[in-house]
Amino acid sequence: MSGTGRRPTLKDIAAETGLSMAAVSYALRGLHGTPETRQRVQDAADRLGYQADPVARALASGRSGSIGVLCASLEDLWQQRVAAALGRELLAPDRNAWIIDSAGDADRQLELAQHLVDHRADAIVVIPIDPAAKAWAEIAKQAPVIAIGDALPGAKAKSEVIFDNETGVSTALRRLADAGHRNVAVLSPTRRFEVERPAEEIAQRVAADLGLEIRLLQCPHDLAGATDVARTLLTTANRPTGILALADSMAFGVYAASRELGLRIPDDLSLLGYDDQPLSQLLTPPLSTFHWPLDDLVTHVVTRVTSAVDTNRRVRRTTLTPTLIERGSVAAPPTT
Repeated sequence: MSGTGRRPTLKDIAAETGLSMAAVSYALRGLHGTPETRQRVQDAADRLGYQADPVARALASGRSGSIGVLCASLEDLWQQRVAAALGRELLAPDRNAWIIDSAGDADRQLELAQHLVDHRADAIVVIPIDPAAKAWAEIAKQAPVIAIGDALPGAKAKSEVIFDNETGVSTALRRLADAGHRNVAVLSPTRRFEVERPAEEIAQRVAADLGLEIRLLQCPHDLAGATDVARTLLTTANRPTGILALADSMAFGVYAASRELGLRIPDDLSLLGYDDQPLSQLLTPPLSTFHWPLDDLVTHVVTRVTSAVDTNRRVRRTTLTPTLIERGSVAAPPTT
Protein backbone atom coordinates (compact mmCIF):
# COMPACT_ATOMS: atom_id res chain seq x y z
CA MET A 1 0.00 0.00 0.00
CA SER A 2 1.18 3.54 -0.78
CA GLY A 3 2.82 5.30 2.19
CA THR A 4 0.22 8.08 2.02
CA GLY A 5 -2.54 5.65 3.03
CA ARG A 6 -4.46 6.29 -0.19
CA ARG A 7 -5.38 3.61 -2.69
CA PRO A 8 -2.56 3.01 -5.24
CA THR A 9 -3.42 3.97 -8.80
CA LEU A 10 -2.23 3.23 -12.31
CA LYS A 11 -0.21 6.46 -12.08
CA ASP A 12 1.76 5.02 -9.13
CA ILE A 13 2.56 1.86 -11.07
CA ALA A 14 3.58 3.93 -14.08
CA ALA A 15 5.97 5.95 -11.89
CA GLU A 16 7.35 2.76 -10.35
CA THR A 17 7.99 1.08 -13.72
CA GLY A 18 8.82 4.08 -15.91
CA LEU A 19 6.02 3.15 -18.30
CA SER A 20 3.06 5.19 -19.50
CA MET A 21 -0.33 4.76 -17.78
CA ALA A 22 -1.74 3.31 -20.99
CA ALA A 23 1.06 0.73 -21.17
CA VAL A 24 0.46 -0.19 -17.52
CA SER A 25 -3.29 -0.57 -18.11
CA TYR A 26 -2.76 -2.79 -21.14
CA ALA A 27 -0.14 -4.89 -19.33
CA LEU A 28 -2.39 -5.50 -16.31
CA ARG A 29 -5.14 -6.72 -18.62
CA GLY A 30 -2.71 -8.88 -20.60
CA LEU A 31 -3.50 -7.09 -23.83
CA HIS A 32 -0.15 -5.69 -24.97
CA GLY A 33 3.51 -5.78 -24.10
CA THR A 34 6.07 -8.53 -23.82
CA PRO A 35 5.70 -11.21 -21.15
CA GLU A 36 8.62 -9.59 -19.32
CA THR A 37 6.89 -6.19 -19.32
CA ARG A 38 3.61 -7.64 -18.13
CA GLN A 39 5.41 -9.44 -15.31
CA ARG A 40 7.30 -6.27 -14.33
CA VAL A 41 4.02 -4.33 -14.16
CA GLN A 42 2.32 -7.07 -12.15
CA ASP A 43 5.25 -7.22 -9.71
CA ALA A 44 5.04 -3.45 -9.19
CA ALA A 45 1.27 -3.67 -8.69
CA ASP A 46 1.77 -6.37 -6.06
CA ARG A 47 4.43 -4.37 -4.23
CA LEU A 48 2.22 -1.30 -4.12
CA GLY A 49 -0.90 -3.24 -3.14
CA TYR A 50 -2.78 -2.14 -6.24
CA GLN A 51 -6.28 -3.50 -6.76
CA ALA A 52 -8.29 -2.73 -9.88
CA ASP A 53 -11.46 -0.72 -9.27
CA PRO A 54 -14.22 -3.14 -10.33
CA VAL A 55 -16.53 -0.31 -11.41
CA ALA A 56 -13.85 1.31 -13.53
CA ARG A 57 -12.93 -2.05 -15.00
CA ALA A 58 -16.57 -2.71 -15.87
CA LEU A 59 -16.89 0.68 -17.53
CA ALA A 60 -13.72 0.08 -19.54
CA SER A 61 -14.53 -3.46 -20.63
CA GLY A 62 -18.32 -3.36 -20.67
CA ARG A 63 -18.32 -6.35 -18.30
CA SER A 64 -18.38 -6.65 -14.53
CA GLY A 65 -17.51 -10.34 -14.37
CA SER A 66 -20.60 -10.92 -12.20
CA ILE A 67 -23.58 -13.15 -12.96
CA GLY A 68 -26.76 -12.65 -10.92
CA VAL A 69 -28.52 -15.86 -9.83
CA LEU A 70 -31.96 -14.69 -8.74
CA CYS A 71 -33.82 -17.40 -6.83
CA ALA A 72 -37.53 -17.40 -6.07
CA SER A 73 -37.06 -18.61 -2.48
CA LEU A 74 -34.02 -20.15 -0.84
CA GLU A 75 -36.33 -21.74 1.72
CA ASP A 76 -36.81 -24.27 -1.08
CA LEU A 77 -34.13 -26.94 -0.66
CA TRP A 78 -34.10 -27.65 -4.39
CA GLN A 79 -33.34 -24.01 -5.19
CA GLN A 80 -30.54 -24.10 -2.61
CA ARG A 81 -28.99 -27.03 -4.48
CA VAL A 82 -29.35 -25.28 -7.84
CA ALA A 83 -27.87 -22.01 -6.51
CA ALA A 84 -24.92 -23.80 -4.91
CA ALA A 85 -24.21 -25.78 -8.08
CA LEU A 86 -24.43 -22.71 -10.30
CA GLY A 87 -22.23 -20.73 -7.91
CA ARG A 88 -19.53 -23.39 -8.22
CA GLU A 89 -19.78 -23.81 -11.98
CA LEU A 90 -19.87 -20.10 -12.77
CA LEU A 91 -16.61 -19.47 -10.94
CA ALA A 92 -13.81 -18.47 -13.29
CA PRO A 93 -10.74 -16.24 -13.05
CA ASP A 94 -12.78 -13.26 -14.25
CA ARG A 95 -16.32 -14.35 -13.29
CA ASN A 96 -18.33 -14.86 -10.11
CA ALA A 97 -21.96 -15.41 -9.11
CA TRP A 98 -24.18 -13.24 -6.94
CA ILE A 99 -26.73 -15.57 -5.28
CA ILE A 100 -29.84 -13.57 -4.35
CA ASP A 101 -33.02 -14.65 -2.57
CA SER A 102 -36.35 -13.08 -3.63
CA ALA A 103 -38.07 -14.55 -0.53
CA GLY A 104 -41.13 -15.54 -2.55
CA ASP A 105 -42.05 -11.93 -3.40
CA ALA A 106 -42.69 -11.40 -7.12
CA ASP A 107 -42.44 -7.60 -6.96
CA ARG A 108 -39.27 -7.80 -4.92
CA GLN A 109 -37.76 -10.19 -7.47
CA LEU A 110 -38.31 -7.66 -10.25
CA GLU A 111 -36.74 -4.90 -8.13
CA LEU A 112 -33.73 -7.13 -7.48
CA ALA A 113 -33.43 -7.91 -11.20
CA GLN A 114 -33.33 -4.20 -11.98
CA HIS A 115 -30.77 -3.76 -9.20
CA LEU A 116 -28.56 -6.34 -10.92
CA VAL A 117 -28.95 -4.46 -14.21
CA ASP A 118 -28.02 -1.17 -12.52
CA HIS A 119 -24.92 -2.80 -11.04
CA ARG A 120 -23.84 -4.01 -14.47
CA ALA A 121 -24.33 -7.75 -14.01
CA ASP A 122 -23.18 -9.47 -17.20
CA ALA A 123 -26.23 -11.76 -17.14
CA ILE A 124 -29.17 -12.66 -14.92
CA VAL A 125 -30.17 -16.26 -14.24
CA VAL A 126 -33.66 -16.31 -12.74
CA ILE A 127 -36.15 -18.80 -11.32
CA PRO A 128 -39.15 -16.53 -11.93
CA ILE A 129 -41.99 -16.15 -9.43
CA ASP A 130 -44.29 -14.36 -11.89
CA PRO A 131 -43.08 -15.28 -15.38
CA ALA A 132 -45.83 -13.18 -17.01
CA ALA A 133 -44.79 -9.90 -15.35
CA LYS A 134 -44.45 -7.21 -18.01
CA ALA A 135 -41.29 -5.83 -16.38
CA TRP A 136 -39.28 -8.84 -17.57
CA ALA A 137 -39.44 -7.50 -21.13
CA GLU A 138 -37.67 -4.28 -20.13
CA ILE A 139 -35.11 -6.08 -17.98
CA ALA A 140 -34.29 -8.49 -20.82
CA LYS A 141 -33.55 -5.48 -23.06
CA GLN A 142 -30.90 -4.25 -20.60
CA ALA A 143 -29.12 -7.51 -19.74
CA PRO A 144 -29.09 -11.13 -20.95
CA VAL A 145 -31.70 -13.12 -19.01
CA ILE A 146 -31.63 -16.92 -18.72
CA ALA A 147 -34.86 -18.29 -17.24
CA ILE A 148 -35.05 -21.56 -15.28
CA GLY A 149 -38.26 -23.51 -14.79
CA ASP A 150 -40.86 -21.40 -16.58
CA ALA A 151 -40.60 -19.42 -19.80
CA LEU A 152 -40.87 -15.62 -19.79
CA PRO A 153 -43.58 -15.22 -22.46
CA GLY A 154 -43.41 -11.43 -22.61
CA ALA A 155 -39.64 -11.09 -22.70
CA LYS A 156 -36.96 -11.94 -25.23
CA ALA A 157 -34.85 -13.99 -22.86
CA LYS A 158 -31.44 -15.05 -24.15
CA SER A 159 -32.38 -18.60 -23.30
CA GLU A 160 -34.83 -20.68 -21.29
CA VAL A 161 -34.19 -23.97 -19.52
CA ILE A 162 -37.74 -24.97 -18.69
CA PHE A 163 -39.36 -27.89 -16.93
CA ASP A 164 -41.68 -30.32 -18.64
CA ASN A 165 -44.43 -29.73 -16.08
CA GLU A 166 -46.93 -31.19 -18.51
CA THR A 167 -45.30 -34.59 -18.03
CA GLY A 168 -44.53 -34.14 -14.33
CA VAL A 169 -47.93 -32.92 -13.14
CA SER A 170 -49.99 -35.17 -15.39
CA THR A 171 -47.95 -38.23 -14.35
CA ALA A 172 -48.41 -37.35 -10.67
CA LEU A 173 -52.18 -36.83 -10.87
CA ARG A 174 -52.63 -39.91 -13.02
CA ARG A 175 -50.67 -41.94 -10.44
CA LEU A 176 -53.05 -40.77 -7.71
CA ALA A 177 -56.10 -41.36 -9.89
CA ASP A 178 -54.94 -44.86 -10.82
CA ALA A 179 -54.56 -45.64 -7.10
CA GLY A 180 -58.22 -44.71 -6.65
CA HIS A 181 -58.02 -41.15 -5.35
CA ARG A 182 -60.66 -38.65 -6.37
CA ASN A 183 -60.21 -35.88 -3.76
CA VAL A 184 -56.78 -34.38 -4.33
CA ALA A 185 -54.96 -31.22 -3.19
CA VAL A 186 -52.02 -29.56 -4.93
CA LEU A 187 -49.62 -27.49 -2.84
CA SER A 188 -47.97 -24.74 -4.87
CA PRO A 189 -45.49 -21.97 -3.98
CA THR A 190 -47.76 -19.41 -5.60
CA ARG A 191 -50.94 -18.91 -7.56
CA ARG A 192 -49.15 -17.81 -10.69
CA PHE A 193 -50.85 -16.25 -13.65
CA GLU A 194 -51.79 -18.50 -16.55
CA VAL A 195 -48.69 -18.41 -18.69
CA GLU A 196 -47.18 -21.00 -20.94
CA ARG A 197 -47.21 -24.42 -19.24
CA PRO A 198 -47.35 -23.37 -15.57
CA ALA A 199 -47.72 -26.34 -13.24
CA GLU A 200 -50.81 -24.89 -11.57
CA GLU A 201 -52.77 -24.44 -14.80
CA ILE A 202 -51.77 -27.93 -15.93
CA ALA A 203 -52.94 -29.41 -12.62
CA GLN A 204 -56.44 -27.94 -12.99
CA ARG A 205 -56.76 -29.04 -16.61
CA VAL A 206 -55.48 -32.58 -16.06
CA ALA A 207 -57.60 -33.01 -12.92
CA ALA A 208 -60.71 -32.17 -14.93
CA ASP A 209 -59.77 -34.74 -17.58
CA LEU A 210 -59.26 -37.39 -14.88
CA GLY A 211 -62.45 -36.57 -13.02
CA LEU A 212 -60.61 -35.45 -9.88
CA GLU A 213 -61.93 -32.99 -7.32
CA ILE A 214 -58.91 -30.74 -6.92
CA ARG A 215 -57.89 -27.93 -4.58
CA LEU A 216 -54.93 -25.68 -5.33
CA LEU A 217 -53.40 -24.19 -2.20
CA GLN A 218 -50.56 -21.73 -1.84
CA CYS A 219 -47.89 -23.12 0.47
CA PRO A 220 -44.52 -21.75 1.67
CA HIS A 221 -41.34 -23.78 1.53
CA ASP A 222 -40.27 -23.47 5.17
CA LEU A 223 -41.18 -26.37 7.46
CA ALA A 224 -43.25 -24.36 9.95
CA GLY A 225 -45.23 -22.61 7.22
CA ALA A 226 -45.80 -25.78 5.21
CA THR A 227 -46.90 -27.62 8.36
CA ASP A 228 -49.46 -24.90 9.12
CA VAL A 229 -50.95 -25.13 5.62
CA ALA A 230 -51.04 -28.93 5.75
CA ARG A 231 -52.59 -28.94 9.25
CA THR A 232 -55.40 -26.65 8.10
CA LEU A 233 -55.98 -28.74 4.97
CA LEU A 234 -56.04 -32.03 6.83
CA THR A 235 -58.53 -30.86 9.45
CA THR A 236 -61.19 -29.77 6.94
CA ALA A 237 -64.45 -31.70 6.72
CA ASN A 238 -63.72 -32.80 3.16
CA ARG A 239 -60.13 -33.85 3.75
CA PRO A 240 -58.22 -34.91 0.61
CA THR A 241 -56.97 -38.47 0.38
CA GLY A 242 -54.09 -37.55 -1.93
CA ILE A 243 -51.70 -34.58 -2.08
CA LEU A 244 -49.24 -33.46 -4.74
CA ALA A 245 -46.66 -31.07 -3.28
CA LEU A 246 -44.89 -29.11 -6.01
CA ALA A 247 -41.72 -29.13 -3.87
CA ASP A 248 -40.45 -31.79 -1.51
CA SER A 249 -39.90 -29.09 1.13
CA MET A 250 -43.69 -28.61 1.21
CA ALA A 251 -44.20 -32.37 1.48
CA PHE A 252 -42.07 -32.34 4.65
CA GLY A 253 -44.73 -30.13 6.22
CA VAL A 254 -47.40 -32.69 5.26
CA TYR A 255 -45.44 -35.41 7.06
CA ALA A 256 -45.17 -33.20 10.15
CA ALA A 257 -48.87 -32.29 10.20
CA SER A 258 -49.92 -35.89 9.56
CA ARG A 259 -47.86 -37.06 12.52
CA GLU A 260 -49.48 -34.42 14.76
CA LEU A 261 -52.96 -35.48 13.65
CA GLY A 262 -52.36 -39.21 13.92
CA LEU A 263 -52.67 -39.78 10.17
CA ARG A 264 -50.54 -42.46 8.54
CA ILE A 265 -48.84 -42.14 5.16
CA PRO A 266 -49.85 -43.86 2.88
CA ASP A 267 -52.65 -45.69 4.76
CA ASP A 268 -54.69 -42.56 5.52
CA LEU A 269 -53.08 -40.12 3.08
CA SER A 270 -51.10 -40.54 -0.13
CA LEU A 271 -48.42 -37.98 -0.93
CA LEU A 272 -46.19 -37.15 -3.90
CA GLY A 273 -43.28 -34.71 -3.92
CA TYR A 274 -41.80 -33.05 -6.98
CA ASP A 275 -38.03 -32.52 -6.81
CA ASP A 276 -36.34 -35.56 -5.19
CA GLN A 277 -34.52 -34.01 -2.25
CA PRO A 278 -31.97 -36.41 -0.68
CA LEU A 279 -33.75 -36.06 2.69
CA SER A 280 -36.91 -37.46 1.10
CA GLN A 281 -35.36 -40.92 1.21
CA LEU A 282 -35.02 -40.71 5.02
CA LEU A 283 -38.71 -40.11 5.73
CA THR A 284 -41.01 -42.88 6.97
CA PRO A 285 -42.18 -44.04 4.53
CA PRO A 286 -39.73 -42.59 1.98
CA LEU A 287 -41.38 -39.98 -0.23
CA SER A 288 -42.36 -40.84 -3.78
CA THR A 289 -41.24 -37.88 -5.88
CA PHE A 290 -39.85 -36.74 -9.23
CA HIS A 291 -36.21 -36.64 -10.20
CA TRP A 292 -35.15 -33.73 -12.41
CA PRO A 293 -31.70 -33.93 -14.05
CA LEU A 294 -29.91 -31.31 -11.94
CA ASP A 295 -26.50 -31.85 -13.54
CA ASP A 296 -28.00 -31.35 -17.01
CA LEU A 297 -29.80 -28.22 -15.79
CA VAL A 298 -26.60 -26.66 -14.47
CA THR A 299 -24.66 -27.56 -17.62
CA HIS A 300 -27.34 -26.03 -19.86
CA VAL A 301 -27.53 -22.84 -17.80
CA VAL A 302 -23.76 -22.31 -17.61
CA THR A 303 -23.41 -22.93 -21.35
CA ARG A 304 -26.12 -20.36 -22.04
CA VAL A 305 -24.58 -17.81 -19.69
CA THR A 306 -21.23 -18.17 -21.42
CA SER A 307 -22.86 -17.87 -24.84
CA ALA A 308 -24.88 -14.80 -23.85
CA VAL A 309 -21.95 -12.98 -22.24
CA ASP A 310 -19.14 -13.91 -24.62
CA THR A 311 -20.95 -14.00 -27.97
CA ASN A 312 -24.26 -12.21 -27.27
CA ARG A 313 -26.03 -15.11 -29.01
CA ARG A 314 -29.56 -16.22 -28.18
CA VAL A 315 -29.62 -19.98 -27.56
CA ARG A 316 -32.81 -21.90 -28.16
CA ARG A 317 -34.95 -23.29 -25.37
CA THR A 318 -34.15 -26.57 -23.63
CA THR A 319 -36.83 -28.63 -21.88
CA LEU A 320 -36.04 -30.98 -19.00
CA THR A 321 -38.29 -33.99 -18.34
CA PRO A 322 -38.70 -35.59 -14.89
CA THR A 323 -38.76 -39.24 -13.83
CA LEU A 324 -41.18 -40.54 -11.19
CA ILE A 325 -39.34 -42.21 -8.29
CA GLU A 326 -41.68 -44.59 -6.44
CA ARG A 327 -40.73 -45.03 -2.79
CA GLY A 328 -43.88 -45.96 -0.86
CA SER A 329 -45.87 -42.83 0.01
CA VAL A 330 -48.75 -43.61 -2.38
CA ALA A 331 -51.41 -46.28 -1.88
CA ALA A 332 -55.14 -46.74 -2.37
CA PRO A 333 -57.34 -44.30 -0.41
CA PRO A 334 -58.80 -45.47 2.93
CA THR A 335 -62.11 -47.30 2.60
CA THR A 336 -63.74 -45.38 5.48
